[in-house]
Amino acid sequence: MHPLQITLLVASINLLGCASTKDTVLPHDGPTMLTIYQSHMSALGSQDPLALRATLGTRPAGDGTEGLAGYSRDAFNELDVTFPRLPNPILVMYVYPHLAAEERVPIPGYATTFPLYPRVEYALPGEVPDRR
Repeated sequence: MHPLQITLLVASINLLGCASTKDTVLPHDGPTMLTIYQSHMSALGSQDPLALRATLGTRPAGDGTEGLAGYSRDAFNELDVTFPRLPNPILVMYVYPHLAAEERVPIPGYATTFPLYPRVEYALPGEVPDRR
């Protein structure tokens, strides 16, 4: 058998695997998400939201009067970074006055800066001691 014929045979077999439609993969005759959710909630045996929340264990049940500590931002959370940036010193390079390559045009001296490392690196929690 010729290599071109083998390639065409393999390609046609691969295309046959893609012949299924979305209706065969995801049938439309199943229950809706709302029906699944309602049956799950009724299986928990309560319609009281606080009781459901306590059963599910996502947050402690309460009357809503406690603070939102841990769930909202404040100045300390903004300043206390979980993944602090590692130091990346800025280097200053001075380019002396010179003449451009072929046309010999004078270029005045100038200073430029660039970071020592090519990208910003972050520390894992606990790797960098507190600087306070």
